[in-house]
Amino acid sequence: MKQPHAHITFLFVTLGIVAILLLLTDMATGDTFIPISKVWAVLTGGECDEMTRNILLSIRFVRVVVAGLIGIALSVSGLQMQTVFQNPLADPYLLGVSSGAGLGVALFILGAPLLGWTAFPLLQSIGIIGSGWIGTAVILLGVAVISRKVKNILGVLIMGVMTGYVAGAIIQILQYMSSAEQLKVFTLWSMGSLGHITMTQLAIMAPIVCIGLVVSIACIKPLNLLLLGENYARTMGMNIKRSRTLIFISTALLTGTVTAFCGPVGFIGLAVPHIARLMLGTSNHNSLMPVTLLLGGAVALLCNLISVLPGETGILPLNAITPVLGAPVIIYILVKQRKIQYFN
Repeated sequence: MKQPHAHITFLFVTLGIVAILLLLTDMATGDTFIPISKVWAVLTGGECDEMTRNILLSIRFVRVVVAGLIGIALSVSGLQMQTVFQNPLADPYLLGVSSGAGLGVALFILGAPLLGWTAFPLLQSIGIIGSGWIGTAVILLGVAVISRKVKNILGVLIMGVMTGYVAGAIIQILQYMSSAEQLKVFTLWSMGSLGHITMTQLAIMAPIVCIGLVVSIACIKPLNLLLLGENYARTMGMNIKRSRTLIFISTALLTGTVTAFCGPVGFIGLAVPHIARLMLGTSNHNSLMPVTLLLGGAVALLCNLISVLPGETGILPLNAITPVLGAPVIIYILVKQRKIQYFN
């Protein structure tokens, strides 16, 4: 079903305005409320006292941008996985990404005391991120290699799920062997915490996510062809193995980077693509991809806003908020499945 250009433009503008409002509100909210006028002044280079400027730019701006990147990366990855596997309940972690990252982090946390790195917080932080990325890369590299040899996409799906189970079992063994302090560090990472991300880490995270988004945008045409089935896509001259590999690479860059830096964040990658389909009434990725991108950022900013405890210095992990918003969406989708344009 072809959508009127005016409807799509209105949707883009509306989502953009909502995302900007949420960003400003997010930065204004915290243990101390800062008027939105001051937030706007800081972002536009206006006059503001130095303490307020430091709070907004050094702490809240980083947290808000990271939350937006999480929503964008996971939503786009979820959309790609649902299309590739022709499964409306597929999510970015279907290929074992979170289990691979979790295994890498668990191995590092358990091994850090043996290496004497616990005395250096900066080194430990970098190690957690690096080990998470390495674990993700190893898992997805294995899946990508096998996917080039397995013709049936269902085999790739089963491979990813089984890999996740094996990694999850090893993680449980490592958790059992860990001390209380080590277990606390791993638990905080696994709950999707944003409080530890610094500007330096954001400067590493953002370019990688942008590269992943560029690869995803380049895959829009193959994704549209996959909607018609792999056999039809082949008759149209599409190289299935190459396209599938590119999609998996973009998923690795997006989901792997977010998971390594912030831990696994559930439901966003699963629910947001469905909300975008409901808004558009189509599965055409030319319009679905950008709408999913904007909507994912807005939803993550909303979750981040809810996670800030009023009058407290603490911030709830995103994984404590996303199921509350995501689960009702999935239930609604299961009930109203016929009304959503999935893979046509």
